[in-house]
Amino acid sequence: MTGKKIWQIGGFVAGAVLIAFGAVSIYMGASGYTTVRDSIKQEQITFGAADDPAVAKYADQWAGDQVTTGDQARAFAKIMRTHTLEATGGLAYAQMGRFQSAGKPDDQAGTNDEAAAAKDESGNPIANGARNIWVTETALTTALNTSYMAERLSVFGIVVGVALLLSGVGFVILALAVFGREPKPAPARKLAASVPAAG
Repeated sequence: MTGKKIWQIGGFVAGAVLIAFGAVSIYMGASGYTTVRDSIKQEQITFGAADDPAVAKYADQWAGDQVTTGDQARAFAKIMRTHTLEATGGLAYAQMGRFQSAGKPDDQAGTNDEAAAAKDESGNPIANGARNIWVTETALTTALNTSYMAERLSVFGIVVGVALLLSGVGFVILALAVFGREPKPAPARKLAASVPAAG
């Protein structure tokens, strides 16, 4: 087997592998994309009305619509964060104490000092309910943001699959064009007719 034939076979194999990987990547990306969207739809999440300032800021074009895409899920997560900040007086989870402050039931910041905390009938510190809102908010917004990220990764997988597919086709074409054709024989040179010397 000649070296040229080996290179040609190698080009075909490389092209076939890239085409196969590209096709699989496109399939997996498309499957992931539809799975994310189907999962979001199952949750039956709906945007609020446009008169909600958070909805007007992050999802005005989707007001009243069901959340069905990764972009919408991300927008809904931003709306939830805004609402949670409103409910906790603008304080994030780390800025709030674990317990409700004694004598200050409206103090959202609370305290981490058990001695300064409000107590229940058993004498145990009362948990800061406003802080606990963040636990729920974080769990839900993380799921929504993960949906957005998963959808973006699916799109990336499809794009990479197309690139691999085109690269594989290019390898096959290159192998055919460079190594698959026989070189043309050089044209025969015509010998100039000898002219008899003048006598």
